[in-house]
Amino acid sequence: MRSWPHKHIISLANFSKEDYEQLLTLADKFNSNKENRIKKIPFLEGYLVTSLFFEASTRTRNSFELAAKRLSAEVQTFNSTSSSMSKGETDIDTALTYASMGSNIIIIRHSSSNGPLKIAQKIDHKKITTSIINAGDGLNGHPSQGLLDLYTLINFFSPNKINPSVLNSKNILIVGDVLHSRVARSNILALSAFGANITLCGPEELVPYEMKNFINSTYLNQLKDPIKNRGGIRISRSLQKSISNTDAIIILRLQKERMNQNYLDCLNSYSTYYCLTLDKLKLNKKELPVLHPGPVNRDIEISSKVVDEYKNCLINKQIKNGIAIRMAMLFLTSQYQDLIQSNFNPSVKKP
Repeated sequence: MRSWPHKHIISLANFSKEDYEQLLTLADKFNSNKENRIKKIPFLEGYLVTSLFFEASTRTRNSFELAAKRLSAEVQTFNSTSSSMSKGETDIDTALTYASMGSNIIIIRHSSSNGPLKIAQKIDHKKITTSIINAGDGLNGHPSQGLLDLYTLINFFSPNKINPSVLNSKNILIVGDVLHSRVARSNILALSAFGANITLCGPEELVPYEMKNFINSTYLNQLKDPIKNRGGIRISRSLQKSISNTDAIIILRLQKERMNQNYLDCLNSYSTYYCLTLDKLKLNKKELPVLHPGPVNRDIEISSKVVDEYKNCLINKQIKNGIAIRMAMLFLTSQYQDLIQSNFNPSVKKP
């Protein structure tokens, strides 16, 4: 197996095609093992994984914790209501506390963009070997969701073999609250890496024209883009027109908790124009896959009939695939840690 090059997984902006392919292939193997009813694999036996969520979460948190347990890791769960943060402790000091307790991997969700990055930088500055995995930060990114959506679409278009090139020149429609969505940002990075063309659809308040230049934004230019030829991005204001020539649809949740009143006032007629219904899906002759990261606001972003009756609504598959993707993220991060430890002490071997 190729050596995994990342100590931390903070963003997909520095993922190469080889990184994606290695992780997707491993996740697919974990998915196969799950079908064979293998409940636990001893790959992370002796590892301590800490779930450090400064924001509420159901799917991501439980999926990461279940992934760690399936790999036989010990799992430590942070509870903000009973922690020293109520006494004024900072998030960075909280993370350093868990690292000092021996946590090998800390999974962090943070309301602040670049919150996990700042913690990773502090850990590296102190020469601590603990790895950080970003489970969603502010409006910045959600790497594991981007990866599981990528895997879900590849698996849909190429069910017998993980073949990311199947996305080349595919038209992927992302509908809804792009402005406030970290999922959308990670999806754009992951899907465009394999040549998919992205259409961002929604009202101007939620899909500003500037998002067309997301790939070339200042934040990404802090890194050398490892992807030579990405797919393009276009903006659309009409869901009905966009559906007619798309190959897949990703519906986003309206992030009401991140909107001010001006945004909310503009959403009175949102469902009329942008809620995905069975009638709108009929505008495309193909059997389109439909994704949604959850939680779903039924009949606002997507109709209940699409969720419950449309055969290619892949929400439950996304949830299932999320466990395998997060197993792969944890395993590969542990491989990097093994490399650090073996360089420090050649006698140390993986349990």
